[in-house]
Amino acid sequence: MDEPRWLDADQQHAWRRLAAVLLRLPAALERQLQQDADLTHFEYWVLAMLSEAEDRELQLKDLAERGNASPSRLSHVIRRLEDRGWVERKTSTSDARVTNAVLTDNGWEKVVASAPGHADAVLHYVFDGLDAGDTEALARICDAVLEQLEARPQG
Repeated sequence: MDEPRWLDADQQHAWRRLAAVLLRLPAALERQLQQDADLTHFEYWVLAMLSEAEDRELQLKDLAERGNASPSRLSHVIRRLEDRGWVERKTSTSDARVTNAVLTDNGWEKVVASAPGHADAVLHYVFDGLDAGDTEALARICDAVLEQLEARPQG
């Protein structure tokens, strides 16, 4: 039997700091969006992804992948956003089996109104304490971690 792998002291320290960020940053961003925009972070993410898409429209499957969400979770969020008039579901014109989410004009206005506060929170919590080299290193590190996550099947 193979011996278990253990983190060395430097890895343990880095891991604990990363874990603290993973726990605290989403809560801080969620709090800002709830207070300032009456949105959850995931709702904002969905609206933002649609706002950046061609014709402000994405397949639900693609939207779920971008948000690392289950189809069920995305469906609930889309329903809430539909109820608020910010998103509509639409059957794809190229494949009737496919459903797309479309950002409405009211949804666009919500993103435009919410984005400045969210950007300010991200700058404050993440980037204000970093210099350009730190920002490049953070991007490189995140790319490497994401590559590992995508290389190893989950489940």
